[in-house]
Amino acid sequence: MPILVNLDVMLARRKMRSRELAERVGITEQNISLLKSGKVRGVRFDTLARICAALDCQPGDLLEYRSGPEDEAPE
Repeated sequence: MPILVNLDVMLARRKMRSRELAERVGITEQNISLLKSGKVRGVRFDTLARICAALDCQPGDLLEYRSGPEDEAPE
């Protein structure tokens, strides 16, 4: 998938643990783990907003687009 989740990087920059973020955001630590690993197919905007507020960052700090062969349109 061409969308990378850099949540682990932001947690390290803010010196925050997944458990603390989960408590601040109001979701389970398991869901934070799934987000960090990129094993989710989507995230609600309100959840993303709460994560950004807790980490004092922008959505672009957490999500990154990298193109790959699966992104190319068929000819």
